Amino acid sequence: MKVQIDQARCQGHGRCYDLAPEVFGEDEEGYGTVLGDGLVPPDGADDARRAVVNCPERAIDLLEGT
Repeated sequence: MKVQIDQARCQGHGRCYDLAPEVFGEDEEGYGTVLGDGLVPPDGADDARRAVVNCPERAIDLLEGT
């Protein structure tokens, strides 16, 4: 599983890095960023899915099977 953030849609609410800090971080302006290459560790899958559904702008894409 892999995640990516559409930076054009992200408004910087920070729910992604609050819910899944092992997958997401924040840039210097508070916008969400994907840590590393975006691969979600097996024990972080539930948190990553929770972050996706809680993003108000639907700026996070979850790519299953990667």
